[in-house]
Amino acid sequence: MELGMVGLGKMGINMVFRLLEGGHKVVVFNRTRSKEEPVKNKGAIGSDSIEELVSKLPAPRIVWLMVPAGDTTDLMIEEVSKYVEKGDIVIDGGNSYYKDSIRRHDLLKEKGINFLDAGTSGGIWGLKEGYCSMVGGEEEIFEYCEPIFKTLAPEKGYLYTGKSGAGHYVKMVHNAIEYGMMEAYAEGFEILKTSDFNINLTEVTELWRHGSVVRSWLLDLANNAFKLDPELKNLGPTVDDSGEGRWTLKEAIDNAVPAPVLAESVFARFRSRQENSFANRVLAALRHQFGGHPVH
Repeated sequence: MELGMVGLGKMGINMVFRLLEGGHKVVVFNRTRSKEEPVKNKGAIGSDSIEELVSKLPAPRIVWLMVPAGDTTDLMIEEVSKYVEKGDIVIDGGNSYYKDSIRRHDLLKEKGINFLDAGTSGGIWGLKEGYCSMVGGEEEIFEYCEPIFKTLAPEKGYLYTGKSGAGHYVKMVHNAIEYGMMEAYAEGFEILKTSDFNINLTEVTELWRHGSVVRSWLLDLANNAFKLDPELKNLGPTVDDSGEGRWTLKEAIDNAVPAPVLAESVFARFRSRQENSFANRVLAALRHQFGGHPVH
């Protein structure tokens, strides 16, 4: 198939490589033009603007967006909608909030433009391993674009999840589960690290990769990290979040679904950014006031 790819970040550029290897024709656009060169060298067609990208695609045009969620996605959809025509297709493969995706679908539908929200998982390993895709929107539009998802994904690695918003909703919960899994690993490794047994975490993670019930791809990545830096001395303790965890937590609250693991995982990330926590200073002050406990 022929499609345009807007955004050549860590995931977008590797998705283009995988699509080219799969025999698709890809027109690319990135605000930093130099990022187009590696994929152009492999057969992608470059463009200097969204207008030029759209002009190089046959109808019905497919424009895949891999840009940051939020305002950036809105601005890019607004720009793309100036040049695409009725019957064309816009795919948002970023980590957008599902309610934003429903809103964007409805706005584009008024203009006769089709929209798919494609939650995409795979990170920087997607080129080799494939990208797991969770796709929402009209089913017939998904079916038309299915060869693209099939090329990007490993075997059985893509799914039509339902009406508009469903793709990003499933991806949101996927990432929330990821929060909890990573927090559990982090806490477990810290307990091992602080024990009196001088346990080698590289060896433990390698062991657990073979037959253990906690084996997973995340454990494989932990093993990689410990091999590179057993003490993790080159890393700071700050952990960012891109929104999906807090969005899922809000969804859980709105639907009265208990999600304590997710809640603690989200709050742990918030705590990691506090160099001098006011809350902890309040705790120290209270202990000192009622019990005369020492303060530091």
